[in-house]
Amino acid sequence: MLLVEKPLDGVAVVTLNRPDAMNALSKALRVALRRAFIELDGDPAVKVIVLTGAGERAFTAGLDLKELSSDPLGMGAANATDPAENPARAVLACRKPIIGAINGVAITGGFEVALACDVLICSENARFADTHARVGITPGWGLSQKLSRAIGPYRAKELSLTGNFLSAQQAYDWGLVNRVVAPEELMPTALKLAAQMADIEADMLVTYKAMIDDGYDLAMGEGLNLEHERSVAHNAQVTPEMVAQRRAAVQARGRSQ
Repeated sequence: MLLVEKPLDGVAVVTLNRPDAMNALSKALRVALRRAFIELDGDPAVKVIVLTGAGERAFTAGLDLKELSSDPLGMGAANATDPAENPARAVLACRKPIIGAINGVAITGGFEVALACDVLICSENARFADTHARVGITPGWGLSQKLSRAIGPYRAKELSLTGNFLSAQQAYDWGLVNRVVAPEELMPTALKLAAQMADIEADMLVTYKAMIDDGYDLAMGEGLNLEHERSVAHNAQVTPEMVAQRRAAVQARGRSQ
């Protein structure tokens, strides 16, 4: 139900593999996803992770409602804080950059998992929907807070208080996703971007991602203080020789682009 592949140096691809169930997040899949991210986070050979879904219909439709309907205790997963039960937290707990390759619909809990990624590349088949209100539950994996920060409170309220679908193109226009590509170009585009990130040193990827994320949770002044403190500590370890070596590589890359 979960595939983990390493198609390129420094890059791992994690695929939610329940296409017949729209890659719904069953309990077993949530546990497997958490285990996979723990392993990849600790794997020094992996610098960047691509998260996607099998097939073209769905990235993930969120919690497996069929499973929940037969489990009176299952609804607790909607408010779980344990990353083994809460896949959004499993993604967020990973220190490495995660590219969401959104191949189809990302609905409710699936929308929350997508929002936990660092970069979103969408197929033209991708659509997003928050159906929490229509199902009669409130979000517990971060959607009510992360969506408004991504697209603004007015647009977030429009989506969440109607349950309407947002197309890939509209998601791009609203600044929710980085790119929209043809379905056959989704994985090549995501892998190319992952390879470009993986060309950076692993500790730099982890350090810079954390600086952005941790600072975004703060007010601007506090964020600037955080940047200063971490920058001073990091840059004290950088020598002129290291800068000269990397400068040559940056110039060579600039000439080739």
